[in-house]
Amino acid sequence: MTGKQLRNSILQWAIQGKLVPQDPNDEPASVLLDRIRAEKARLVKEKKIKRDKNESIIYRGEDNSYYEKLADGTVRCIDSEIPFEIPDSWAWARIRDISKSYIGLTYRPTDVCSDGTIVLRSSNIQDGKLRLSDIVRVNTPISDKLWVEENDIIICARNGSKKLVGKSAIVDELKEPMTFGAFMAICKTQFYKFVFLYLQSECFFGQLRDVSGTTTINQLTQNNFNNFLIPLPPIEEQKRIIEKANSLLPIIGTYGSAQEALDSLNYIVNGNLKKSILQEAIQGRLVSQIASEGTAEELLAEIAEEKKRLFKEGKLKKSALTASRIFRGDDNKYYEQIGSDIEEIEVNLNFPNNWSVCRLKELCQLTDGEKSEGSYPCLDAKYLRGKSSATLLTNGKFVRKSDNIILVDGENSGEVFTVPCDGYMGSTFKQLWISEHVDKDLVLLIILFYKSMLRNSKKGAAIPHLNKELFYSILVGLPPLKEQRRIVRECNRLFDTLK
Repeated sequence: MTGKQLRNSILQWAIQGKLVPQDPNDEPASVLLDRIRAEKARLVKEKKIKRDKNESIIYRGEDNSYYEKLADGTVRCIDSEIPFEIPDSWAWARIRDISKSYIGLTYRPTDVCSDGTIVLRSSNIQDGKLRLSDIVRVNTPISDKLWVEENDIIICARNGSKKLVGKSAIVDELKEPMTFGAFMAICKTQFYKFVFLYLQSECFFGQLRDVSGTTTINQLTQNNFNNFLIPLPPIEEQKRIIEKANSLLPIIGTYGSAQEALDSLNYIVNGNLKKSILQEAIQGRLVSQIASEGTAEELLAEIAEEKKRLFKEGKLKKSALTASRIFRGDDNKYYEQIGSDIEEIEVNLNFPNNWSVCRLKELCQLTDGEKSEGSYPCLDAKYLRGKSSATLLTNGKFVRKSDNIILVDGENSGEVFTVPCDGYMGSTFKQLWISEHVDKDLVLLIILFYKSMLRNSKKGAAIPHLNKELFYSILVGLPPLKEQRRIVRECNRLFDTLK
């Protein structure tokens, strides 16, 4: 369990009455709510406040169902709204029944100044705390209800990022006068400590998800917020819950940090182990060589004939036919022959004697794909990573299910995807053709090993591009086909142990 998951569990237990035991001597929350309603009625009678036309009373009927009596006398069953059971001494209420809330100040750019009133914004809420490292000040008239007071709860009510809507903090120290911006809300309540726990719980965010994100800007309206259900414990139990939560949450924070550090370490270790496995694989040290499997020389000859055939069929460019022959001389040095030219080359890896050495371009090529028409999904990076649904196109560069495509534009250039279905390549991809005379998965393992090098060698300043010259020039060892398959099987087995 992660620190976040444990924290969410503690908060949920707190607002469900499961964090501390109930005390039968505690005054029930229903009596507390009756007192609040009586106080409001007195203030209305004295004309100090206006009557709340949306005020309601939530109670449990003799049939064990929950009912809500509205201000006009209407009674309705709200069982479908009740998210969980609470102790008998608790009560359900609307946020408006126990608090006052306001949307913040609208100001003009010309109101901003260096010595005015601080305006709290979303950036001032960080990890449930109020931070004043990034502040804006304004000089403009501010109504009484928009002044921030100690123990107010400040809430992000509107934001372009949905995940930021609903984050909150308690104003626990007020060193100078402050107000809050129009994208923020203030909740004023005598039960601010318990309400703040509630505002961090899944109960609150579940209700928030139901009402936010319906417009172009994600928002929590004042009406929606006031209408949210909140479980209310007896006042004495609230104190016990808060004390318990305050003792547990810092410990959970420490646990969460330690868990994140451990996860990060495991990720690094697993990544390093995976790279070590790949390095052993591509150097012929992962599985043993078997003399009866022969050499890889005949494979390169077969690949050359395959390329000639595909060029005649228009599936490969003429540049793919430009081959080189790499061999080891009597002096044990490596040489590369292109046409009649021979020159010494440096090979940094050691390969078994029955392996051949070649450039990566001999085994694979980057192609444009087949132009086609018809309704198929667009295979872009977001879709292939499962982060978006597919967009249908009527024409494009067609690739088939199980084909391989490689990113050639963007920060992740060099990343290879196996296509899950027929479709059209996204504009940032090339099709990765791999010879049928080699094990496709071995070639993908080789590319994976050199992935970081390719990523760090991208061309282009504005939009990085895959360095195709570097990609094609990578020196690789080519084992006999049977050994290729044994290497792939062993890699997959070892990778599974790292999961």
